[in-house]
Amino acid sequence: MRRIAVLGAALLTLSAAACGSSSSSNSSAGAGAGQSSISGAPTAGAGLTSATAPSGTRQAGGTVYYTEGPSAPPNYIFPMTSAQVCGTNNISQLQAMLFRPLYWYGNNYSPTLDYDYSVGQPPAFSNGDKTVTIKLKPWKWSNGESVTSRQVAFWINLYKADPAKNYCGYVPGYFPDNVTGVQTPDPQTVVLQLNRSYNPEWFTYNELSQIYPLPLAWDRTSLSQPAPTSEHGRLPDATKAGAESVYKFLDAQSKSLGTWGSSPLWSVVDGPFKLKGFTSTGQVTLVPNPSYSGAPKPTISSLVEQPFTSDTAIFNQIRSAGPQGLTIANLPSQYAPQIAAVQGEGYDYNRAASYSINYFPLNLNNPRVGPIFRQLYFRQAFQHLIDQQGWVNAFLHNTAIPTYGPIPSSPPSPLASIDVSLNPFPFSTSAASQLLSSHGWKVVSGGTTTCQHPGTAADECGAGIAAGEGISFNLDYQAGVATLASEMNDLAAQAKRVGINLQLTTHPFDNVISTAVACQPTQPACSWTAENWGAGWIYAPDFLPTGESLYAPGAVANYGSFNDAGATRLIIQTITGSAAQEKQALANYARYMEQHVPVVYGPTSIGTYQGDAGTLIAKNLGGYAANAYGYMTPENWYFTR
Repeated sequence: MRRIAVLGAALLTLSAAACGSSSSSNSSAGAGAGQSSISGAPTAGAGLTSATAPSGTRQAGGTVYYTEGPSAPPNYIFPMTSAQVCGTNNISQLQAMLFRPLYWYGNNYSPTLDYDYSVGQPPAFSNGDKTVTIKLKPWKWSNGESVTSRQVAFWINLYKADPAKNYCGYVPGYFPDNVTGVQTPDPQTVVLQLNRSYNPEWFTYNELSQIYPLPLAWDRTSLSQPAPTSEHGRLPDATKAGAESVYKFLDAQSKSLGTWGSSPLWSVVDGPFKLKGFTSTGQVTLVPNPSYSGAPKPTISSLVEQPFTSDTAIFNQIRSAGPQGLTIANLPSQYAPQIAAVQGEGYDYNRAASYSINYFPLNLNNPRVGPIFRQLYFRQAFQHLIDQQGWVNAFLHNTAIPTYGPIPSSPPSPLASIDVSLNPFPFSTSAASQLLSSHGWKVVSGGTTTCQHPGTAADECGAGIAAGEGISFNLDYQAGVATLASEMNDLAAQAKRVGINLQLTTHPFDNVISTAVACQPTQPACSWTAENWGAGWIYAPDFLPTGESLYAPGAVANYGSFNDAGATRLIIQTITGSAAQEKQALANYARYMEQHVPVVYGPTSIGTYQGDAGTLIAKNLGGYAANAYGYMTPENWYFTR
């Protein structure tokens, strides 16, 4: 469960009016119910479900250069990410290569579990699915420690100390709240006792998936303390107060970016790579971990993640240096028309998508406009203003798919399969106007729409909305993103046609995601109204799209504070029902959420790592296959000549 950094920076030459529907109330492109197709987007083949295997002699060594998102370098290394740092830039592009999660998902373009890459063996469920037994493989940390059951308990203890603050995956009532006991009968066995029966598939994909074993060397509260090497005596995390002290120490060390390279903490890794260098501009250099217990072992010499300030800078580097300068490059959407020329530089064009949806939240708890956002008719009306097909055509050059609900359309999943092409709220300013006027608003095109009939009857504005109140709010989005700027300017223009006034502002990616947090109306942090980081959400590390992480009341990642009894009931059915009922339960949930628009849906771009037009892979790079969740597996990569 990660917010995706979007590519972009320079202003696009297309104006908002270039979106073909901007001059009419109903776009012929956007109003249809059919799903857009991505030109030539495959679902299988080399670089997707199978690894690239270029001709030539396989070489040992070599450096892979990779593009970070513009102004979105990693800024948090400790693999327990809070909401403010829960992004692909930290998790998939740094942490997971250094510190292996208990279970690994998404290899070979399939949103499923890969036990070959996992520290844990397949979990065994017993006692009516209320007991889970996990056996660990004989893995080692780079300092010689074994990866043990006690280290799994270490993670759980830190999580339980203050779950709502410590980890972005927290949902009240679920992990770790639903774990009533943790036993470690031997160093390789963890036994979890649960408070009730859960669907084993869901528990494996959405609960066990969150766990990272943590080395005992981190179980301290200052660098002046000696690093523990064993469980002799009581370690600090054994008590709630001690665990929270350890968390605060590790969190502070993680935020001290300048010390990453020299820290005795982050040098202890169990993943295939270790950190060699991190610069003030955000350049990351990783080198193979010679103590890595998994397979395959890395054969490249290093992976260098290159920082950029703009999509223009990325594209200029692609064209000037080619594969010698950027081995793996994320192609900004506005340059999609130049794909053929770029391929001539020596790249293969990989059109894999991540298992994600694109949306942005409205703050339903904002003390001023939250009462408006909580009205279902308003969210439906606002969704009618999103010209998804027009944006796909004009701004994204057919490298995206309209998104109408919470289930990703690509890559195909054996776990959740529904028709994602049904569009319940096609682009139509007239439909938006009608919804507002039928619920007590006086619609003033080009002006300010105001509530004329306050109250809670079916034809009135709704609870908490005063007579004469207008619809006006701030929509903040990631700074400098070309396609996103074009989309938001078009949305503001369409909203103005029905008397909704959007004040557009922009900030860097980190600012946007740290502002969009779940809150209560009385909190100062609840002043935000709408935040758009531009590329939505990858379903990781809650890999089954059952909805509790995004839409359950109190969930850390329920940024807009959506709270709906019908949605909660359907989410629970996806969690507690049998595996045989899972697909139908997911379909029921998805259809409900499409109608109740808990967030504002927008087109989901292809691109494995960011919201972009795809990934360029050097033709001489072998072993590359897209991960469905955007995780990087450079231990598989090699060069040929």
